[in-house]
Amino acid sequence: MDLVAPLAPAAVELVALTKRYAQGAPAVDNINLRIASGSYCCLLGPSGCGKSTTLRMIAGHETVTSGDILLENRNITTLPAAARGTAMMFQSFALFPHLSALDNVAFSLKMKGVDKPTRHKQAQDLLERVAMGHLAQRKPGELSGGQQQRVALARALITQPRVLLLDEPLSALDPFLRIQMRAELRRWQKELGLTFIHVTHSQEEAMALADTMVVMNQGLIEQVGSPHEVYNAPATEFIARFMGGHNVIATAAGKIAVRNDHMQIASAGDGGIGKPRSGAPGIPGTITDVEYQGTYVLLGLQAQDSAGAKGISVMLPEAAYTAQPFVLGESVHLSWTDRHAHALAA
Repeated sequence: MDLVAPLAPAAVELVALTKRYAQGAPAVDNINLRIASGSYCCLLGPSGCGKSTTLRMIAGHETVTSGDILLENRNITTLPAAARGTAMMFQSFALFPHLSALDNVAFSLKMKGVDKPTRHKQAQDLLERVAMGHLAQRKPGELSGGQQQRVALARALITQPRVLLLDEPLSALDPFLRIQMRAELRRWQKELGLTFIHVTHSQEEAMALADTMVVMNQGLIEQVGSPHEVYNAPATEFIARFMGGHNVIATAAGKIAVRNDHMQIASAGDGGIGKPRSGAPGIPGTITDVEYQGTYVLLGLQAQDSAGAKGISVMLPEAAYTAQPFVLGESVHLSWTDRHAHALAA
């Protein structure tokens, strides 16, 4: 008898989840999703795709039109936010400006009637865990953006959630600090063993953090997979273009995606160097942009047929470009190998 392997345990499961407002298309349209326990999941997509609405429904900050939300097999769809076993970290951090870091973290315990020594001890322990114990008496206005984020994280964790929800938590930080803090978020998630569900519009952020990426568009889920799977095998033209680094090319068999670092380029008058093999798929084009990016050079091109109506890009290692530079207006031939072409859904 063939046995079907059981599904990995899900911390959160969304079943036919839908959110409709009074007018217009649904903000979230009948989506189904299983998020594995102890994983880092990123909901990714452009503004208005439904990712933040989905997060708010999981948190209990937005009502559900239809469908169900399960947390560890418990239906939490209609429960109040405080009874769900989730905690939210907001984009603005939402710290009380008149309270110290310690009292900000302890605030929810105060509302539950926990005595001051007990709640302060728990809050201090969490601040120590996020390397903020020495600044426990400072108010938010005396802290940097990264320090405020650590306080916000400790405040979310004091409720002992099973799932931590993060709504664009890095968007208010400068680029250098954003990179530093995403590494810390990943480390904290692993150390705590919690399930993190993180909303972002940044492809780079999602790829750096996620075990599972959920790409959304117009209220729908277009693809679920690891960062490697989504980047190397985008399911649709939308995902290929949204993730960046791909060229979408029309062929007789349908549209394909080819990563720009897998494209081959040769001058149209080249006698042999870089010339594609006979019969290889390819299209003619013209150089429209040259961007030096340090370790590589990014070439922008306009294809000379309908296959490249929206433009093509080619990423060349700096050494390769230096050995054979291309100039604006130059006619070239673009090609790729079949193993680097990924068919897109119609």
